[in-house]
Amino acid sequence: MKNVLVINCGSSSLKWQLLDMEDENLLAKGLVERIGQEQGIHTWYRPGGEEHRTEEPIADHACAIERLLAALTDPQDGVISSMAEVAAVGHRVVHAGEEYSGSVVITDDVLRALKDCIPLAPLHNPANITGIEAAMKVMPEVPMVGVFDTAFHQSMPDRAYIYPIPYKFYEEMKVRRYGFHGTSHRYVTLRASQILERDIPDLNLITCHLGNGASVAAVQGGQSIDTSMGLTPLEGLMMGTRSGDVDPALVGFLARRLDIGLAEVEKILNKESGMLGITGISSDLRDVEREYANGNDRARLGLEVYGYHIRKYIGAYAVALGRVDAIIFTAGVGEHASLVREWACEGLQAIGAVLDPFKNATRHDEAIISKMSSRVKIMIVPTNEEVMIARDTRDLVLM
Repeated sequence: MKNVLVINCGSSSLKWQLLDMEDENLLAKGLVERIGQEQGIHTWYRPGGEEHRTEEPIADHACAIERLLAALTDPQDGVISSMAEVAAVGHRVVHAGEEYSGSVVITDDVLRALKDCIPLAPLHNPANITGIEAAMKVMPEVPMVGVFDTAFHQSMPDRAYIYPIPYKFYEEMKVRRYGFHGTSHRYVTLRASQILERDIPDLNLITCHLGNGASVAAVQGGQSIDTSMGLTPLEGLMMGTRSGDVDPALVGFLARRLDIGLAEVEKILNKESGMLGITGISSDLRDVEREYANGNDRARLGLEVYGYHIRKYIGAYAVALGRVDAIIFTAGVGEHASLVREWACEGLQAIGAVLDPFKNATRHDEAIISKMSSRVKIMIVPTNEEVMIARDTRDLVLM
């Protein structure tokens, strides 16, 4: 029995999947929302079955885990007969600092290390830790594994991760580039090697994880050598509500001109900027694309800025890699937004990457969308972070 439960906790939400890791088959998945609020919502389904939805108070994350286990073992609609069929739990954790370069079995020492990283990820790590502790409370005998967004990028050389500020800030506070979305970048790297029938050590890839959060990574021989996100997920590409790269002096400028504190400036850059900030329409690219089709000039501008930033990073990473074998688009926007892919690939003929407009415009799952003559392959590879987490969990505690 190799059923792995994958848990991804937010501050008031919990996403979950149960997978049979004999064949990586999805057994059920769900989402618990509004944890700790007056009325919680739990939505879940199993493949081929109806969606189930319950609304009731869900006091905390431990209660949320009790609800999902009750759904999994429901006599009529469940997919397992008892909790004993959950062999291990894999947890997504955003930030592990420099402590871990791979996934690990969670111990008290690991939890302490993750708590030490809270200043580096104050919006994410507390919720991730809450989920781990809640799962331990409900399933004390089940092994738990932490899979870290930052781990994949620990292979970056120091020239890529050190900021040009006083070195003592790195020594004393570990201020450096960490990078995120590592589980996704790692998954599509492995999958691309299978699609291309190329050994990973021989491949140089640029992986573009484009969702509401977005990052680009340069992957050489299966190892990340650079990535666009930095100390926090704010750096790099423009995103749904995050600004991405801006002049650092902008923080002080806005604070002085608007007479606001640093926390308010950080809120503007994290929650009110990016696609939402430029267009004034939405952080959801689908809404922006609809307005662009209706002739909205701000929607056009937002899409052009987004595409321009993506291809700037692709160009920079082509130089960092020296040779590019494939450019990969993944995550919600990368997989589904043909217009973004089109504008992101403008001018990439300079590095030997030529998009095929017809292939790009056709709806795909996995696909190579570059022209036959293109030296660099351009690919769509749907990500599957949950499978990657489940694989690491299986390999660590079930093999």
